[in-house]
Amino acid sequence: MKINKRKTIVLLAGTVLTAMGLHAGSYRTAGPGTLSDSLKTVPAATDRANNVVDEVIWVVGDEPILKSEVEIMKLQGEAEGMKWDGDPECVLPEQIAVQKLFLHQAALDSIEVTESEIAQGIDQQINYWISLPQIGSKEKLEEFQHKSMAQIRQDLHDDYKNRQLVQKMQEKLVGDVKVSPAEVREYFRKLPVDSIPMIPTTVEVEILTQTPKVEPEEINRIKNQLRDYTDRITKGETSFATLARLYSEDPGSARQGGELGYMGRGMLDPTFAAAAFNLTDPKKVSKVVESEFGYHIIQLIDRRGDKVNCRHILLKPNVSMASIDAAKERLDSIGGDIRNGKFTFEDATAYLSDDKDTKNNHGLMVNSSENARTSRFKMKDLPTEVARIVDTLKVDEVSQPFQMVNPRGKVVCAIVKLKERIPEHRATITEDFQAMRDIVTAQRRKDILHDWVVKKVKETYVRINPRYKSCKFQYEGWFK
Repeated sequence: MKINKRKTIVLLAGTVLTAMGLHAGSYRTAGPGTLSDSLKTVPAATDRANNVVDEVIWVVGDEPILKSEVEIMKLQGEAEGMKWDGDPECVLPEQIAVQKLFLHQAALDSIEVTESEIAQGIDQQINYWISLPQIGSKEKLEEFQHKSMAQIRQDLHDDYKNRQLVQKMQEKLVGDVKVSPAEVREYFRKLPVDSIPMIPTTVEVEILTQTPKVEPEEINRIKNQLRDYTDRITKGETSFATLARLYSEDPGSARQGGELGYMGRGMLDPTFAAAAFNLTDPKKVSKVVESEFGYHIIQLIDRRGDKVNCRHILLKPNVSMASIDAAKERLDSIGGDIRNGKFTFEDATAYLSDDKDTKNNHGLMVNSSENARTSRFKMKDLPTEVARIVDTLKVDEVSQPFQMVNPRGKVVCAIVKLKERIPEHRATITEDFQAMRDIVTAQRRKDILHDWVVKKVKETYVRINPRYKSCKFQYEGWFK
């Protein structure tokens, strides 16, 4: 698998491997406040790297590692405030080499990343950068990067794709790792007391939401706009894909002309799925469909067994400030009644909350991960708006109404109650079993990946410039 050798390297191998626990402790970041500065310095770093007299310093399989790759990665890391445990001249080429091993195996195993996944990941990265106070707009981001938005996306494309391939390959290797309760107890029994990890402050939060009403005029405007798109497509004035790229408010699919890829019914909103699976003619466009995300029109691309591939255009109605204020007033009244003892927060959620994910659970928010579901959240894992409010509450206190965007991208208003706050403490089996199991699972995965890399190094042709013989590498066997 070929990689563009002279591209600016953004969040390359170390980031991905650290996320899987493979390079835990290899570096520390200076914090999110440094990112805007790093964006400013990327062009300068690239210019400096371009002045390096290039040479091949490693070869892994048939893939060379250039001195310029290491230099760019080093300058990028320095700009972002990274500190390496060890000489970066040794650490970074090893990280790049390990990434190439995973990429090579991903190619052998036919692991793929769709363009839709890449586009969605790039959009998330760009939106994160834009959300930083130091940036705040696409124009400012372009100014920092000294590039157009199209160039920024293009530069991110291959790096993001490679990171996803590495992550999927690693997940294939360790995705089935499980540990038993006995293994968890045994692992921590052997740890010295001062080595048992600290569990950060966690909270349990209950939420009650009200969805602001969208005025009928706004719904009609959205529907008429979608009907106009359908009319233009039917008349042959333009294509569905072109309109999706221009107007769809689903960023993950808009760049792909609205294409979603092959999906089963269970992966789609029920009303959307019903409309999509009823389509039979790729030349026709569905009627306007309402889902939890907004309003859509859909066009069939292909159908394979129980999966369908289609395009869609999503438009979201605007919510007026009058509707938001009205929803906050309703919540203010509900919150007052709860404080006055007319009913409990838990009872109120069952009858008055619009949040279908929590209303049947007494409003209790659930933190879902690949391994488990729990009611406990670290503050960083809560939605930003909720965390900001919860941080000011005492246990059993009910908040004032506030506005937020729910996981489906809709504006809602909410009140929350802090049910419990568990202060930072050293982990115990009785209170923190799930967290301790996650630690043991992560360590087991790290060990498996480490052993895989060592084995792969033995099986792979590797040639390294002799000047690296004095390096202390994380993996043995590089020099044959």
